[in-house]
Amino acid sequence: MASVNHNGGPALFRLVRFFARRWTNHASRDLTGEMRHVQHILVVEAVHAARHNEATVNAVAHQLGLDHSGASRMVRDAADAGYLDRAESDQDRRRTVLRLTDEGRHLREAANRWQRRAFDELTETWPDHDRKQFAVYLHRLAGELGV
Repeated sequence: MASVNHNGGPALFRLVRFFARRWTNHASRDLTGEMRHVQHILVVEAVHAARHNEATVNAVAHQLGLDHSGASRMVRDAADAGYLDRAESDQDRRRTVLRLTDEGRHLREAANRWQRRAFDELTETWPDHDRKQFAVYLHRLAGELGV
């Protein structure tokens, strides 16, 4: 019997590669019935994640692991597509913040439904307790990373 490797690092990165390809190739089309730019979904998710501290281009750059100019282009494209509005900060009038439009909120909700469905499909053969515990660990890891 093969021994179990208790270091999940290699498995984690195999999963990241798998889902990066799957997301790019399927998710955006599955969400709306047409091909949407995956970067719009990433930006919408990043703006939502930064909402408690006012979402800015810098916050999006941090969430996505990009430099400011790359994040700025992605934000501009998502705003041009109607998913974001730029507004004056409530905390500092010199600063511009990003807010989701109704269309951006709908895109995020559709992405979340797709993500839940993918999780359910991938773990459908697992015992319910294992599925719930795995979900707890995933939320814990995401929370500790601030993503």
